[in-house]
Amino acid sequence: MEERLQKLISACGLASRRAAEEWIAAGRVTVNGEKARLGDRADLDRDAVLVDGRPLKPGGGRTYLMLNKPRGYVTTLSDEKGRRTAASLVEDCGVRVWPVGRLDMDSEGLLLFTDDGALTHQLLHPSHEVEKEYLVWVTGNVNKALPVLAAPMELDGEEIFPARVRRGRDSGGVHQLSITIHQGKNRQVRRMCAQAGLEVLRLKRIREGALSLDRALKPGQWRHLTDEELRLLTQPLSDC
Repeated sequence: MEERLQKLISACGLASRRAAEEWIAAGRVTVNGEKARLGDRADLDRDAVLVDGRPLKPGGGRTYLMLNKPRGYVTTLSDEKGRRTAASLVEDCGVRVWPVGRLDMDSEGLLLFTDDGALTHQLLHPSHEVEKEYLVWVTGNVNKALPVLAAPMELDGEEIFPARVRRGRDSGGVHQLSITIHQGKNRQVRRMCAQAGLEVLRLKRIREGALSLDRALKPGQWRHLTDEELRLLTQPLSDC
């Protein structure tokens, strides 16, 4: 069935529709050997659509990975400073994938990789309010900090939604907290804790939406998502 080129490119997981439109306008897309134009349509069962000279493959066969990211790795595809990248840990998966969101270098835990642009948009766009849960080990006055963390706070001059906070184990002056947010500002949980007077010793993401980190995965290990996990990841928030 014919579809607009930007929709086909997005459905194949290469980019968002807006980015695909930019690729078409830049002359990076051809249909049956002719340079494509905005508004063109194609049928992948009939037409040869190339992006940067490579065939556009029909939908399906996309890749979804769960990585247990260790500390000490940056969440980029490459790093100009020569630091280790989380992408290098999944480079043997056989296809080009990218990280869905970020975990800073000193953080660990659940990090998703995919080649599905539509899912990436769904998980990252603020309007979808996808929950992210972190285990955080802190020092400081937790009793005083808890009401601060659970109340509206301001970061970068913008009010952020209150977090959902649960207190866990205490050991030797170190307190474990579960902090759930559904925004994604840079180093948000660390900065929230700093505003509440806490020092973060360790931070681990354990859940995104309804998908939890597989505890059997050791730091640095990855695996493909199961069909059920993908269903959990893509179901509406109200169903989680």
